[in-house]
Amino acid sequence: MPVDMDIVDIIIAQLEKITPPGTRITPQSSIMGDLGLDSLTVMNFVMWLEDIFDISVPMDQIVEVESIADLAEALQKLGAKANS
Repeated sequence: MPVDMDIVDIIIAQLEKITPPGTRITPQSSIMGDLGLDSLTVMNFVMWLEDIFDISVPMDQIVEVESIADLAEALQKLGAKANS
């Protein structure tokens, strides 16, 4: 399943609010590595995304997420399951 770029755009727009100005954010950006977010910030961000997309992201799936594209794909799959 190709990643929904609308989800990627939402994630990037919100990450731009919590990263230093001028930070280059792409779908391939590593959330913790490239963007320098700590685990607490990532958890708070994921909780915010859960509210936006009205889904629950299991902890075991968060551990597998490295890039923004990975996160978008996980959200997309969870949203599809919730709507089926």
